[in-house]
Amino acid sequence: MKIPYVNLKKQYFEEKSKLIQKIKKILNSGQYVGGDEVKKFENKISSFLNVKHCIALNSGTDALTLGLYALGVKRGDEVITTSNSFIASTSVIVHLGAKPIFVDVKKDQNINPDLIEKAISNRTKAIMPVHLTGRVCDMDAILKTSKKHNIPVIEDAAQAIGSKYRGKFSGTFGTVGCFSAHPLKNLNALGDSGYLTTNSGRIAKLILDLRNHGMTNRNIVRNFGYVSRMDNLQAGILNFRLERLKNVVLKRRKNVKLYLKNLNQKFVYIPQETKKEYNTYHTFVIQVSKRDDLKKYLKKNGVETAIHYPTPIHLQPAYKKLKFEKNYLPETLKQSKKIITLPIHQFLQKKEIIKICKLINKFYEN
Repeated sequence: MKIPYVNLKKQYFEEKSKLIQKIKKILNSGQYVGGDEVKKFENKISSFLNVKHCIALNSGTDALTLGLYALGVKRGDEVITTSNSFIASTSVIVHLGAKPIFVDVKKDQNINPDLIEKAISNRTKAIMPVHLTGRVCDMDAILKTSKKHNIPVIEDAAQAIGSKYRGKFSGTFGTVGCFSAHPLKNLNALGDSGYLTTNSGRIAKLILDLRNHGMTNRNIVRNFGYVSRMDNLQAGILNFRLERLKNVVLKRRKNVKLYLKNLNQKFVYIPQETKKEYNTYHTFVIQVSKRDDLKKYLKKNGVETAIHYPTPIHLQPAYKKLKFEKNYLPETLKQSKKIITLPIHQFLQKKEIIKICKLINKFYEN
């Protein structure tokens, strides 16, 4: 019995009949770039998250880029964030000519808010917490620092659609929230897609222009923009799948309960969900000793796993080329050697999760 890390084929087969009808309807409409489905998606996300504006974009990376640009981040500025993230959260800072300032993380892998204030300088233009694995960062403490120093927060919520902190959704705490709809996300398109949320009318208007060459309308260009439009087909697919998101999350949370019940936590560290959190589990990351050996053992026994992420960004070759001062991040480094991501997708069967747990327990007990 092989257990895949993700199962997009199963998702397609489950949705196939209704999804194909949806796709045919959009193709028959002749609306490909822009269209009714895009506007519908933006309205649905605004309503779902209780935020004033949602702008559909080409990717979560573009959401971060345009969000930082709208906050005024430019060459010579600094943005505080974390190094244990997907490369995009740092690359967007660099592409704007700014400097990423890394601070360390807590045991739950999210940014340590107690370290943010020490990292602030007169060049700090934004604070970018990354809601890793679907767990929202400690936004109370982050917003307190943000308000004290009058520095805006831009949330990298790429992995956290539907996640909550004190009952409030990710992507709605800061001035800007940035989401990905990559095929591996809980709310997933059939290719690259993303979206941005904000309660600022000024920012929303600017990004609406920027995503479409800077064109306010066909004949007026107020800003030199980009091409970052979500196409009508992807928007339609996301509208279709948004109706299923609640069940996707509930199934993943149910899977986590099975893991917690069956894994011997004497050998495995799992950051526990606190009462103020609602984790949507984009990924299920545990921390273990002999991580690489365990990964090989699981693969040998038919279980696919991943590592998010084995090399922190500040240790990547691209970062060394920037000649920035290398920050020493002890918790980030320690975790990078221990983290392993287990299958968590909504198509897992109970017997598969129990098999994974038995294998892990056996590996360490022996």
